[in-house]
Amino acid sequence: KYRSNIPKYAEFVFEVVDPTFSRRAAENRDNGIHNVIVGGWSYGQGSSREHAAICPAFLGVKAVIAKTIERIHQANLCNFGITPLLFINESDYDEIDQGDELEIKGLREAIASGAETVKVLNKTKNKEFEVKIYATKLQRQYLLEGGKLPYTKKLIEKRMKEKGEI
Repeated sequence: KYRSNIPKYAEFVFEVVDPTFSRRAAENRDNGIHNVIVGGWSYGQGSSREHAAICPAFLGVKAVIAKTIERIHQANLCNFGITPLLFINESDYDEIDQGDELEIKGLREAIASGAETVKVLNKTKNKEFEVKIYATKLQRQYLLEGGKLPYTKKLIEKRMKEKGEI
């Protein structure tokens, strides 16, 4: 019943597996800390609706690192400015615990340059691992602009300026 109320709907993200997720994520967001979701196999399965990406985006999630990400959900993550990343070494998943502080070094530059991979530092455990950037060339442009809507707005404004309409 809250589908049109994203702030309210976001309160229920991961409610079944972690009832504190939305509160902690919102606190991080409000304190300028970006959130990262770590998932296993088939992350986003059954989550083809945009709410499965827009609510985490509202909560300040900037990346998902998973063993695999379902195709439609992967597209929705990019559409809402959340970078989909895949573990290169699946055992790295087992080395991460809830609450670990992860730093994704040079992510923006890696996306812009077309790099295939980027390094992640688990600052809590002082361990580094590599992940694959799971985005097409166009999706990378969406990510750099913060999502498909900001990308489209910028593109339209550019074309209108070229035509002297604004």
